Amino acid sequence: MSHSRVLSRSECVERLAGGQVGRVAVCTPRGPRVVPVNYGLDEDSIVFRTTPFSVVGTHGWDRRLAFEVDHVEPEEERGWSVVATGLGVLVEDDSELENIRRSGDPTPWADGERMLYIRLRWDDLTGREIASRARTVQDSGGVIEDAGRKA
Repeated sequence: MSHSRVLSRSECVERLAGGQVGRVAVCTPRGPRVVPVNYGLDEDSIVFRTTPFSVVGTHGWDRRLAFEVDHVEPEEERGWSVVATGLGVLVEDDSELENIRRSGDPTPWADGERMLYIRLRWDDLTGREIASRARTVQDSGGVIEDAGRKA
């Protein structure tokens, strides 16, 4: 059995700030596509880089996007996910680009030049955490699991 809880806005931002890789979801004429990207935060927005002729470079700006980041610990049966949605905007202003580069340029891990910067300023930010209900407690006899088995 597991339980889940909704993350607060500040918890969502904190978890976004702690990551480097997320997934961008974009609608294309051929249907939805999900692409992994390296990202950074700049105020209330997510910034990532891409190439001009990639799926995201072609369809990922001037339209609504979804962005997801998560963390899973299978052996602990717990994890969390944060989803941000909003308009993707191509960053073209030189001073804005310089500010992004100074404050934490999202450096892509993938080969090739990623010269386009896309900003997703979220208008919706949600998150959820899930964890196994199995809790361990310490007593004088050792660790006892909820199921009543001694570890």
